[in-house]
Amino acid sequence: MTFGNFTPAELACKCGCGFMPAPDFMARVQRLRDAVGFALPVSSAARCPEHNAKVSHTGRTGPHTTGRAIDLKVSHEKAFAVVCEAVRLGFTGIGVNQKGDSRFVHVDDLPNAPGQPRPTVWSY
Repeated sequence: MTFGNFTPAELACKCGCGFMPAPDFMARVQRLRDAVGFALPVSSAARCPEHNAKVSHTGRTGPHTTGRAIDLKVSHEKAFAVVCEAVRLGFTGIGVNQKGDSRFVHVDDLPNAPGQPRPTVWSY
């Protein structure tokens, strides 16, 4: 399975279980990368429910457990470009963390659902 400019190693769940993002979602992320014209280093992509419960307040059912969410290590003007293009390309969830040493932008394309309204934007 190919993921454009992204490698399976950076996309797989960090616990080693092998859970991967949805291929159609990654095709959309690749379109985002092509639109901004610069590399999008991955902080976190797919997470199995068990791993997500260990690393996120969203527990076993957070956006990353769907295989349709990714955190991209970008900051400053690159973060702004990612947010603008993500909106234009129809991503429905955008989270922005631009403080400290772990700056990133989260994007997902989840549908509107109870307890998970979409489209939406938030900060960490």
